[in-house]
Amino acid sequence: MLDRIKASLPSLAPAEQRVGKLVLADPRGFANLPVSELADRAHVSKPTVVRFCRSIGYDGLSDFKLKLAGSVSEGVPFIHRSVDADDKTSDIAVKVIDNTVAAFLKYRNDASFFALERAATALAETSQNGRRIEFYGVGNSGIVAQDAQHKFFRLGLNTIAYSDGHMQVMSASMLQAGDCVVVISNSGRTRDLMDACDIARKCGATTIVITCSGSPLASAGHIHLTADHPEGFDKYSPMVSRLLHLLIIDILATTVALRIGERLQPLLRDMKNNLRSKRYT
Repeated sequence: MLDRIKASLPSLAPAEQRVGKLVLADPRGFANLPVSELADRAHVSKPTVVRFCRSIGYDGLSDFKLKLAGSVSEGVPFIHRSVDADDKTSDIAVKVIDNTVAAFLKYRNDASFFALERAATALAETSQNGRRIEFYGVGNSGIVAQDAQHKFFRLGLNTIAYSDGHMQVMSASMLQAGDCVVVISNSGRTRDLMDACDIARKCGATTIVITCSGSPLASAGHIHLTADHPEGFDKYSPMVSRLLHLLIIDILATTVALRIGERLQPLLRDMKNNLRSKRYT
């Protein structure tokens, strides 16, 4: 959580930056002080303290304090264990598994459920209105976009995934109000994805971005679902960060499926029956 605040500071307004620096200087104290005292110490207004909490993805001051208290006292310690050239296969397996488990538990503690709720609501409303849901990603994130399209396609929704920059721009240009785009990126700095996100937003579509804090893409969409992990995207192909993206997609798909409700069951049952002929008995 503190790493997210550090990464987000440059993109915040000057007054909100002062609140962020106050959190970083004394997170335990911040979690226990009343809003009036926090505002005085940061030399800002009380509404600015609340705006800071919402700017970094939390549902107001109470939600932020609750997550902050858990992060500094009871949070799961995150350990990023880099693999080495002389590691045995058993060492590599343990490190990759440990990194993944730690990252998932850290995400559970730090996740903005307010942002997830907004994203799930936007996707559910798009599906109810029969509008388009599109998933954009390139490289490894393109594979995640395809997985997302497969999950939402099985819910009977009008979905498609694009991993080619030209196709993303062309498709985004044809979107309208009521449509929804989910843009997935590990670095949050891919030019093609930024262009497509900007075009989709100008066309009136709701834009959801799944990427790291402090990146250009993080502030480009309507809804930012944070996926932070200290995994270099230049040295190795993303591993844990990709799994975090898949986890977020699973949360969204499950939530939307539950909101669709009982009318989804006959569709899934027919699909399962029709697939039986594709398997050996």
